[in-house]
Amino acid sequence: MVRDGKIIKGIAGFYYVHVGDGLVYECKARGVFRKRNEKPLVGDNVEIECVDDSKLKGNIISIKKRQNQLIRPEVAGVDQAMVIFAMKDPDINFNLLDRFLLMMEYESIPVTICFNKADLADKSQRDKLIEIYKNSGAKLIFTSTYEQTGIEELKACMKGKTTVLAGPSGVGKSSITNLILKDALIKPFTGLTEDGETMETGEISRIGRGRHTTRHSQLFAIDNETFVFDTPGFTSLMIPDLEKENLRFYFPEFEHYEGGCRFNGCLHMSEPDCAVKQALEKKEISQSRYDSYADFFVSIKDKKKVYDKKN
Repeated sequence: MVRDGKIIKGIAGFYYVHVGDGLVYECKARGVFRKRNEKPLVGDNVEIECVDDSKLKGNIISIKKRQNQLIRPEVAGVDQAMVIFAMKDPDINFNLLDRFLLMMEYESIPVTICFNKADLADKSQRDKLIEIYKNSGAKLIFTSTYEQTGIEELKACMKGKTTVLAGPSGVGKSSITNLILKDALIKPFTGLTEDGETMETGEISRIGRGRHTTRHSQLFAIDNETFVFDTPGFTSLMIPDLEKENLRFYFPEFEHYEGGCRFNGCLHMSEPDCAVKQALEKKEISQSRYDSYADFFVSIKDKKKVYDKKN
């Protein structure tokens, strides 16, 4: 029998495929994928051939067309990304947040920013964040795991989608994940026991780090249509490999001003009569967002100089 499913974990040549209603088959990929130099990825929608239904064993026979693919983490089929930062304790690293937004804009993946620990901040801080990111293209949600506020809005935003969850340490990501996975169809696991039962981690709050787990990408099924990735290595995000002349196209705030500068192809750095710089002076564009743009621009420029010297 052939069934459709989604790969929720891959480790040591085995792929764990969720076929619905909490059923997970342990599968191997057919040799044809190696011949084609194709590799199944966590998040892939696949077809499997069921080998042993009693033990939930099967083979992956085809990979359906991918809508996208991320390199780090190496996952596929992402509908949206959700990045979590604390409003306080620790303070927001705006450069890191903007780096994440840049990477997702580069990959054409919609982003929701979750500002957690809202109970520690006042209205002025909330208004400041709204002002900074109102034209960034990202959706904003404010949550407090302590007061249990904003969590239902968060769940509604994720409903029916495959979401990459990211964020630096100390922002409450584990607490939020714990709440999201509270009624999950499939809790974190690393494989199947000999009798075909799902093997869960010791505690959800240590997502990806329970007594059975390693730090491999894993997809968690909230229900048959809603999936969540947890992403390790967030603080090592790199700037996408793009030309400095194209960087401006990945800041949605600048789009309104394209064509308004004196020079065609204005890079919005030191050119005279720059519409973006004029908008910055009028506070129509956030200084924080522009500072990140300028920092990324210089980084890309310096990287290109080093590359040219080596070659």
